[in-house]
Amino acid sequence: MNTPDTGPTVHPDTADLAPADEHVVTVLVRYFASARAAAGVDSELVRLPASASVGDAVEHVRRRHTDRLPRVLDACGFLLDGVAVRDMTRSLPDGSELDILPPFAGG
Repeated sequence: MNTPDTGPTVHPDTADLAPADEHVVTVLVRYFASARAAAGVDSELVRLPASASVGDAVEHVRRRHTDRLPRVLDACGFLLDGVAVRDMTRSLPDGSELDILPPFAGG
C-alpha cells in the first residue's frame, strides 16, 4: 500500500542546537531502506549551527532517534547533495540534502 508523500518531518526540538541569535543551516535528511524503518520517517528537516558538519548532523539524528537508528547508522554511508561523503568533518551548506544509506545487498 502506497501512502502519499507528505514531505519531510519538521521537529521543533532543534532550538537547543541552534539558538535564535546564531546563524543556522537547515538540512533535509533523507532515510533509505532499514534507516527509514529505524528512524520511523522518510525524511526530516534538521536545523544546526552554521558551523555544523556531516558528522554533527549524523550525531543529531542519532540522539533524536535513540531506539533503533544508532545501530543502523554505524553501517551506513552518506551522500551530501548526491556526492559520497568520505570526510565526516565536511561542512553542511544551508539547504543541502543528506542521504543516509544502509548497505544494500544484491548485484
